[in-house]
Amino acid sequence: MYTSFLYHAFGVREQECSCVRYEDNSIVLKLQTRKDKLCCSVCKSKNYIRSGVQIRRVPSVPIGSKQVILEIKVQRLACKDCQSIRQEHIHFVTGKRAYSNRLARLVVELSRVGTIKDVAHHLHLSWDTVKDIQKRYLYRNYNTPDISQVRHIGIDEFAVAKGHIYKTIVVDLETGRVIYIGDGKGRGVLDEFWKKVTKAGIQIEAVATDLSPAFIVAVTTNLPKATLVFDHFHVVKLMNDALDEIRRGIYREEKDLNKRKVIKGTRWLLLCNGKDIFDNKYKSRLDNALNMNEPLMKAYYLKESLREIWTQVNKEQAAEVLDKWIEQAYEAKIPKLTTMANTLKAHKWGILAWYDYHISTAKLEGINNKIKTMKRQAYGYRDQKFFELKILAMHEKNYAFFG
Repeated sequence: MYTSFLYHAFGVREQECSCVRYEDNSIVLKLQTRKDKLCCSVCKSKNYIRSGVQIRRVPSVPIGSKQVILEIKVQRLACKDCQSIRQEHIHFVTGKRAYSNRLARLVVELSRVGTIKDVAHHLHLSWDTVKDIQKRYLYRNYNTPDISQVRHIGIDEFAVAKGHIYKTIVVDLETGRVIYIGDGKGRGVLDEFWKKVTKAGIQIEAVATDLSPAFIVAVTTNLPKATLVFDHFHVVKLMNDALDEIRRGIYREEKDLNKRKVIKGTRWLLLCNGKDIFDNKYKSRLDNALNMNEPLMKAYYLKESLREIWTQVNKEQAAEVLDKWIEQAYEAKIPKLTTMANTLKAHKWGILAWYDYHISTAKLEGINNKIKTMKRQAYGYRDQKFFELKILAMHEKNYAFFG
């Protein structure tokens, strides 16, 4: 068989094929290292004595639907120069792995468009072998993200499984890369990340988080010079939650059945952006619900005006709008709105920091949605390290390893 074909098809360059035979649905190529290429695997000396032969069968890339097995005579050499007794080095397979390097490369390419099960079936490999190839590739290329150019980061957590099991991710907001994954969502979950930041000697300028006390303490303690920006989507969500609780309380306390019917089912109308309601039927229903209940009306209009904090020309005007909003919330004398006003007042500095750095955790929310999709496609992950490696590689546009 032509040596050029062996090289281009299977990556074999130092061996020659003595014969080809067929076994069931497989093609077996019988290989042996050429005499001019045989040498000691330690010192590369050609002054050796042959001391045995072992037959090794290594699966390689298929030809059509036929599996190809490279059956090679591996010589055991006793070197006269370095006194070592070793098997010859086989360049087209790494160590004692049960697959060739060329096959591993093909598995990586096919894994971008198919599941582990599909790739294993197509290449006549076991599920564990394909997963092992993927994991080695991901570990080699993504296990240690480069953070030398990181300046703006976002921090958020996501649920791994039911039962309050979480992981915390840190994302480079400029590139969208996940640069750290920690177990849990407490203050100490980011300790290893802060050590990496100190070791790399980088200066992180701004951090976007939600209003989690654990994240606030962790950032202010470890990055005292960084600007902490509270994500405005989370602030709006807090207000939406308060509005929804007010609606539920009003519904429970209302005795008039007709009024209960009007209030029931208005959750979506209350929480969505008022400018997006173009249907007259929905608009009339919302107006009826607001007109019959003053606390609900006050909470709704405060929710609508909250977004104006982030639409001002400068930070000073935004501060005036925020102060006015807090004052109106206190004047409403509704416990939920009072609690919301206290929260905004306590976190005013981080909310207004958005005018210093226009960053948010929107990219993290998108990544969290991708993670949920990835888990559904794979029906969950038993190997948590494999799961984390896949998340670290998620920013690649052509990356699609799943299940």
